[in-house]
Amino acid sequence: MEQPQAEENSITSQPLPLSKKAQKRAAKAARLQEQKAERRAREKEAKKCKRRERAQAGDAEPRKRRKMGGFDQTSFAAQVVIDLGFDNMMTDKEVTSLTSQLAYTYSANRRSSTPFTSLLFTSLNGRTKARLDAINDAGYKRWTNTKWWEEGYDRIWTSKSDSCDGDEDLDAHRANVVYLTADSEEELMELKEGEIYVIGGICDHNRYKNLCLDKAQTSSIRHARLPIGRYIASLTTRKVLTVNQVFEILLKWVETRDWEQAFWSVIPKRKFQGKPTNPDVSPEGEHAGEHEGQEDQEHVNEVGVVASSDLEDEKGHDQDDGFQLSNPTSAIH
Repeated sequence: MEQPQAEENSITSQPLPLSKKAQKRAAKAARLQEQKAERRAREKEAKKCKRRERAQAGDAEPRKRRKMGGFDQTSFAAQVVIDLGFDNMMTDKEVTSLTSQLAYTYSANRRSSTPFTSLLFTSLNGRTKARLDAINDAGYKRWTNTKWWEEGYDRIWTSKSDSCDGDEDLDAHRANVVYLTADSEEELMELKEGEIYVIGGICDHNRYKNLCLDKAQTSSIRHARLPIGRYIASLTTRKVLTVNQVFEILLKWVETRDWEQAFWSVIPKRKFQGKPTNPDVSPEGEHAGEHEGQEDQEHVNEVGVVASSDLEDEKGHDQDDGFQLSNPTSAIH
């Protein structure tokens, strides 16, 4: 009586055979994975051969001048910090918008001919971190020339306290930091290498007043606003921009050393009253018509293509930047 029972148990413990369709899918997946590995190996070998050829010809380029999109990149030796310490002050929709703006910011720096040496994201926590972790298997961690801190931006100078002789040295480190806020009475007239520029990473539809200004004053660091009113008299609407718009203006100034051109190139045309007063400067920041929703969606589509091409570029550098962009509609202080 025990033998049939044992045979029955052995039969039920065996896995059910795959259907022909499932077998074909499994075989195809295995074949694609094998082809992917072979392709990566060929790409790496091809890169090694090109480097050897350039070295033999005495034509090797410095690694810091990486050629992208048909042009050379020359870094601007300053750092930009995105302060993410406002997670509990935003709605879920605003957090989603903010994470998209971070992706735009990173993509803009990678594709610039004069990028900042590095991007530092501070106070990464809460829903902002959870959303970034959930997108493309935490693809943000593979972004090149970026740093991510859970601590606040004050770590920039407090981490050097052990090597400092006193308060004067700490003040010297703090003096290199400038918090950019539209509420400041001081105007930023130029960017300087060796300095650190902080952008408030918050989308709040202008609910909070003096938020970043108060934070800068509490931290005892300098603060300044972009000189928009000095150069763009027709900007009658609020001078509050998204994170990526502020960053792109800084990038454009580094490239041109011209604030007016930087503003006209980045600020959406819908923010201006009447016709542009500077017809010689193309409003590159405008992406579609009068309606904010339509403009933002076309911006999403455009930068989605940029992010995709960035991913292809990075494959040549053994990286994977993948990040799914969504609609960045909110503004920062």
